Amino acid sequence: MSNRLRSSLAAASLLAGLCLPVSAQDALPPANPTAAVVAPDAPAGAPLLLEECVQRALQHGFDIEIQRYNPSMAKDSVDIARGGFDPTFSLNGTQNHANTGPVTGNLGIKNDARDARLSVDELLQTGTTVNLSTELSRSATNPFSPLVNGFYNPIYNSDLTVTVTQPLLRGAGTAVTTAVLNRAKIGLTRAGFDFRAQVLNIVQQTEIDYYSLVYAREQLRVYRVSLVLANRLLEEAQAKKTVGTATDVDVLQAQVGVANARSNVLSAEKSVKDTSDALLALIGRFELDTALGATNFEDFNGQLPLVDSSYQLALHHQPNYISAQMQLDQMRLDLAVAKNALKPTVNVDGILGFNAARGSSSDAFNSMAGRDDNSWQVDLTVSYPWGRVSDKARYRQSLSVLNQQTLTVRQLEQSILVQVRSAVSAVETNSEKVKIAALAAEFSIREYDLENARFSAGLVTSRDVLQTQSDLENARVAELQARINLQNSISALHRLEGSSLERFHITMPE
Repeated sequence: MSNRLRSSLAAASLLAGLCLPVSAQDALPPANPTAAVVAPDAPAGAPLLLEECVQRALQHGFDIEIQRYNPSMAKDSVDIARGGFDPTFSLNGTQNHANTGPVTGNLGIKNDARDARLSVDELLQTGTTVNLSTELSRSATNPFSPLVNGFYNPIYNSDLTVTVTQPLLRGAGTAVTTAVLNRAKIGLTRAGFDFRAQVLNIVQQTEIDYYSLVYAREQLRVYRVSLVLANRLLEEAQAKKTVGTATDVDVLQAQVGVANARSNVLSAEKSVKDTSDALLALIGRFELDTALGATNFEDFNGQLPLVDSSYQLALHHQPNYISAQMQLDQMRLDLAVAKNALKPTVNVDGILGFNAARGSSSDAFNSMAGRDDNSWQVDLTVSYPWGRVSDKARYRQSLSVLNQQTLTVRQLEQSILVQVRSAVSAVETNSEKVKIAALAAEFSIREYDLENARFSAGLVTSRDVLQTQSDLENARVAELQARINLQNSISALHRLEGSSLERFHITMPE
């Protein structure tokens, strides 16, 4: 409580006769905004700072741990898309045997053949497909068979073939070929911004839960003080009844006041427990029986925010908005692929081969390497679907999705502006409400002390004192609520601006 308020209360006490049996100034502890707000059963010497709660929520909270998987999965999606350009090796081996029964006048025919082929395929980012393959085969025929005819027996065939397929229209170019990979890369960056958005959400929720605990504890403190005042009023009413200056009604009214005060204390104690559980569930895992230390916060004393500057901060740092813009880039890639699919398929295939047939495998390989026997071939393939109904539909669909997302981004810009205007207005309004609530609380303290002095003088009943006590209690709680509302409105504005990370010195992983 400020020195000015203490002086005002002292003056009120003097005016009341300097002999009040029950004084709000004596019963209510100072309400220094920067002092720790401690519930009577809170552990002393173990302060619980908001910054500590934020760090614990980001380190141990379930929400952030669940969200951490998304960037990892997005990175795997990039690797999956990049895998489409990795070379593929394949090895194929075949062995067969044929045995033909006796033919009239000749012996039967036996034929053995073995074949092994090694090949590698790779898709280049230009859309070109390259295939390199080599083969070695062995064929042997019964030497008494008329099928030998003087050729090598066994005979070894070796070849090396290079095949290149280049699309000229549909599927041509790096933009189309790498669209899936680039889309995955954008998705990885978006996952990072989505993770940042979740961090901002957790920071704001931690602030809300922390301030809720501050409010619940301070409200309990106010209600317990009110219970003390109600008990003192009951004792005074009973004492006055003994000397004949109060009636049974005054005592009964004071007893009702004590009962109501106890009811408020019970409700406030439950509120403290519930808000403690909510905060513990956010900053830890199954640690609901952990004792929380004293909580505190400083009232806002900075300059009031401006709509234009806060809106620009939101557009540059709001992760949800940035992610939505990057989603537009993904959809532009989809549209480019769909537009390319409208073109006919025109592919050029080039084949170059070297082969040799000799009586041993080494001779066959050496002869092939000498390029004695070679061949080449060029193919042109043209394919054009009749009507292209499905391709046109996919293009229109991609264009509609892109236009839809463009409008969504524009709508998001307007929504952010509306939210920023509302948040700035909330800070301004709540700042004024804090001042008004502080004046109302100061007035209620004076009114209670004066009313209590009049009761001691026999000028009013206990009912009048209880009413002013209730007004005082409500004013104190309203003042605290105004301060908490101001803190929450500032937190909401920082969430919109994306400045909570800097405020709590949070470094995001790359």
